[in-house]
Amino acid sequence: MAASLHGIIGYPVTPLDDDGVDIAGLRSVIERLVDAGVHAIAPLGSTGELAYLSEDEFDLVVDASIAAVAGRLPVLVGVSDLTTARTVRRARYAARAGADAVMVAPVAYWKLSDREVFTHFAAISDALDIDIVAYNNPATSGVDMSPELLVAMFEGIEHVTMVKESTGDLSRMLRIKALSDGRLPFFNGSNPLVLDALQAGAAGWCTAAPNLRPQPSLDLYAAVRAGDLESARACYDDLRPLLEFIVAGGLPTTVKAGLELLGVAAGEPRRPLLPLDEAGRAQLRLLLPG
Repeated sequence: MAASLHGIIGYPVTPLDDDGVDIAGLRSVIERLVDAGVHAIAPLGSTGELAYLSEDEFDLVVDASIAAVAGRLPVLVGVSDLTTARTVRRARYAARAGADAVMVAPVAYWKLSDREVFTHFAAISDALDIDIVAYNNPATSGVDMSPELLVAMFEGIEHVTMVKESTGDLSRMLRIKALSDGRLPFFNGSNPLVLDALQAGAAGWCTAAPNLRPQPSLDLYAAVRAGDLESARACYDDLRPLLEFIVAGGLPTTVKAGLELLGVAAGEPRRPLLPLDEAGRAQLRLLLPG
């Protein structure tokens, strides 16, 4: 899987209604991403509001997402939780359901040492036979995994085979590349950094942007791969205002609002998150096609 996971990894929202997960809405959101041409689907990331779902809802989204993709693309499932036990449970469930890989950010209340993070990932790896993407996003998880730790886990834990780096610090990616002699694939998870990250050798871009503007996202990746940096820069300049807006406003809030503006039912984010206000919706409308 490490070799086949690449390109634009589309992150769907999780549509919610008064009864919980809107399965029909989830299928529709995923189908739009598949039809748009993304290279993989990643349910239950930050965009998918993993942190706000119950365990039953998690299982429901896993099953519905894998069924919706129906083997057409790789599926990367977010399984992060505060405890090792629940993370292992989620990872096992995703693997049994047919996920191709799982993504794990070590979520912390107490500050975790490198030894604790390593042991956490080792326990998850021991429970699985599929790949693990180590997700470094200290802004949301509270844990910052250094390039040295990420490479040590890649070298010492069987199923840790990829990294999603979301700090927005390009030097982190370059350090991962240097320390692993280019053996550890890294993915860009910082939307505004995408052009620099892809040029630096990122295997792909993990992003919610294709929910709202799929073609420029795909064109940007293709242009970098083709070495057409002028076209890549044009795509990036076109996308950048939207990328900055959705990051600043919070991905579930802004992407759900954007989908609604495009006529796609996505529901509201779950409290304590709130829907985008009218001023934000007016600004977002100007950034969307049509």
